[in-house]
Amino acid sequence: MKISKLAQRDARQLFRSCQVNGLLDENRVRQAVTLVLAQKPRRYLEILSRLLRLVKLDLERRTARVESTTILPGDLQTDVASRIKKIYGDSVDIAFGQNPALIGGLRVKVGSDVYDGSVRAKLESLAASF
Repeated sequence: MKISKLAQRDARQLFRSCQVNGLLDENRVRQAVTLVLAQKPRRYLEILSRLLRLVKLDLERRTARVESTTILPGDLQTDVASRIKKIYGDSVDIAFGQNPALIGGLRVKVGSDVYDGSVRAKLESLAASF
């Protein structure tokens, strides 16, 4: 669905008004959506769909997913977590998971950034070079 520039601008303003100290406030988002639904301004569905997209992107940016072949020991988890927080800030939520398909190494995904240091990725890039 194509969204007008006016609706995009309104959604960005609404999104900025929902932030407190640079972080998204869940209650303000709820209040903003309720207010828009009550007032039903012109193109309100476009505004709400763009606001939803902005909220999803913000949540993805503040969520890190760390995958390894086995469960990482506690000291390694804290080291990886501290390095991620050093780069992306303290507001990042970090989830550790297991993915045996990686063969070895780590794969870290924060928003749209992917750091793939797994053996599988190296093997795939080697196979692609032939």
